[in-house]
Amino acid sequence: MVTRPVHWCRYETLDYAQALALQKERVAAMLEDPPMDGADHLMLLEHPSVYTVGRSGRQQEILCPEGIYRSIPVCETDRGGKVTYHGPGQLVAYLIRDLRPHALASVRRHVTLLEEVAIQTFSFFGVVAERDFHHPGVWVDGAKIAALGVRVSRGVAYHGIALNRDPDLRLYAGIIPCGLADRPVT
Repeated sequence: MVTRPVHWCRYETLDYAQALALQKERVAAMLEDPPMDGADHLMLLEHPSVYTVGRSGRQQEILCPEGIYRSIPVCETDRGGKVTYHGPGQLVAYLIRDLRPHALASVRRHVTLLEEVAIQTFSFFGVVAERDFHHPGVWVDGAKIAALGVRVSRGVAYHGIALNRDPDLRLYAGIIPCGLADRPVT
């Protein structure tokens, strides 16, 4: 396995819109002047509660029943995927990676890499997680424990994967997570 350098930063908590703006800045910088060392950029953070709508998401997937769900902001975004929740108790890993040297076939490989990193991270903590080859993300006993969404702009991938550590699972009741009404989140 070839390893590449990674520049990384960690924020305690960062608003989703701010994180997206930082990612887009890094993508623009990478497109304008690729790092000489071929380094990727990794952001590890947590967001205040937010529902995000990906490119294939629909507004009707946001259920917003009465109560606490109405106070959660909704942010449309350019990542792939449908509607998901981000918030306290969830580690979000945004990997900005130049895929151009690896050809177009590397987009699927990039997604598989993100899933594998999550699976190995959960394994380190004694949680047996796996892929579902019909649905992106990472699963434990049929329940989604990590949601994944990426965007590729002119060969540079960004966005990433959200790993549930101990989020308030009640907040998923305000949406149809990842468009899968019949699959639980854990």
